[in-house]
Amino acid sequence: MIRFTRLLHGKGTVSQAIKHRLSAPVDAPTEVLAFTDTRRPVIFWNITNKCNLTCSHCYINASPDAERPNEQTLEEGKAFIDDVAEVGVPLLLFTGGEPLVSKDFWELAKYAKGKGLRTVISTNGVLITKEVAKRLQDVGIQYVGVSLDGFDPATHDHIRGMKGAYQGAIEGLKNCVEIGLKSGIRVTAHKSNYKEVPDIIDMALDMGVPRFCLYWLVPSGRGLEGYLENQLSPEEIEWTQNVLYTKANEIDPEKIEILTVDAPQDGVYLLNRMREENHPEYENAFKLLSMTGDSCSAGDRVANVDPEGNVYPCQFSQRPDYLIGNVRETKFSKLWNDSDNDVLNRFRAKKENLKGICSNCSNMSVCGGGCRIRGLNQHGDIWAEDSMCEVDVVDKLLPEN
Repeated sequence: MIRFTRLLHGKGTVSQAIKHRLSAPVDAPTEVLAFTDTRRPVIFWNITNKCNLTCSHCYINASPDAERPNEQTLEEGKAFIDDVAEVGVPLLLFTGGEPLVSKDFWELAKYAKGKGLRTVISTNGVLITKEVAKRLQDVGIQYVGVSLDGFDPATHDHIRGMKGAYQGAIEGLKNCVEIGLKSGIRVTAHKSNYKEVPDIIDMALDMGVPRFCLYWLVPSGRGLEGYLENQLSPEEIEWTQNVLYTKANEIDPEKIEILTVDAPQDGVYLLNRMREENHPEYENAFKLLSMTGDSCSAGDRVANVDPEGNVYPCQFSQRPDYLIGNVRETKFSKLWNDSDNDVLNRFRAKKENLKGICSNCSNMSVCGGGCRIRGLNQHGDIWAEDSMCEVDVVDKLLPEN
């Protein structure tokens, strides 16, 4: 996660990062969570594989017809919450599928609130009526991330597989903003929508949505199909980065936060731009990114639990060869702190395992090797170089500081 706005405006500080590096309380603010170095990870919890949409890039192949008859029961879900609450994970993210179609979501969210957990939800927004928005607030959901993959309704509806999905997402966002429930727009960049990013940011500002998050495409689930055709070219990636940099640099940081996910190399781009422009926050940004330059955090500060209780390093690594264990058989807290777990040990030693350009790049302290799933997709090796990394950026090596 590269926080363009906070890095450009000096909202994150090294002293904050150091102070919270070894422990992050349940009520830690979002900016602190990014710099946490604990083995109590942010957990992406797919509570169901059911969804009311059929998005073209869905990493879990969710759909209205998706069936996982072995999904965790309500009681098993509560037992999982008991465990992660006891160890004090900083954030539990309800996702799916569409979590709002799960018959157990409301009870699980209420139970997590009662256990003192900080909870957020990732949703397509279509089901968030005024009543649902208020209910989300009441059960303790502190942030609602709504997917919006186009400024043009036709673009979003095509990617999401349902006519009217755009209007539903917009109404859902408005209903959250109206009651003061913090929300954000999440865009997954495709060939078909990246040019609409500036207009989406402007729309978010007009609506009073306080966060804009751009996700780079990751080849997982249905996202594998047509990945090479949908992924942006180096020139298109740079165009998009330039838009984000300009917007984040010029817009009042109190109005909206702009950030990217699934491309640690964005930090290299950001620092190169800041250095070229002699940006006053360059040194602070360099130090902050160097403190967290250990790639994607998968298997360390980020974890995924699927609908059946399987634990993986991240939500994009749901493959048998990256299975850490199952919470039905072993508590999550025990699995995550098992020093003998081969999958975790491999992911936590990313830098030692990297190959190709990533293995000896001097930007390692900032980027840490990019996204492993993209390396796997292009080269058949999870330790291969990230196919999204721009070679010309690699050549612009950062000076030693």
